[in-house]
Amino acid sequence: MSRKQSAKPYWEMTTEELREATKEFDEEFVADKAKPLTPSMRSRWERAKAKQSGAKNGQGHKTIAVRLEQALLDQCTALAKKKRISRDVLIARGLKALLAAEKGSNG
Repeated sequence: MSRKQSAKPYWEMTTEELREATKEFDEEFVADKAKPLTPSMRSRWERAKAKQSGAKNGQGHKTIAVRLEQALLDQCTALAKKKRISRDVLIARGLKALLAAEKGSNG
């Protein structure tokens, strides 16, 4: 069963339209209806999985909590958006540049 393209986005639908558009999700035991992926579905799945891969250098990722001033975070978010990259990537680039500069001045 493929999803039908709705005539309008969910947030513009009335309650009754939403009920009709989402009634397929009210069914139980939908796993019983599962079937093997078609070749095109498999290729899409493989492409999606490939995008989820970890760090390219093989060292993996570590999630940390960092406290920043709101203004600094806002600037970081704006610059990342302007460059069309994630904040994670922007912060990692900044740290790498700082570490490279520090290494150059000490060595």
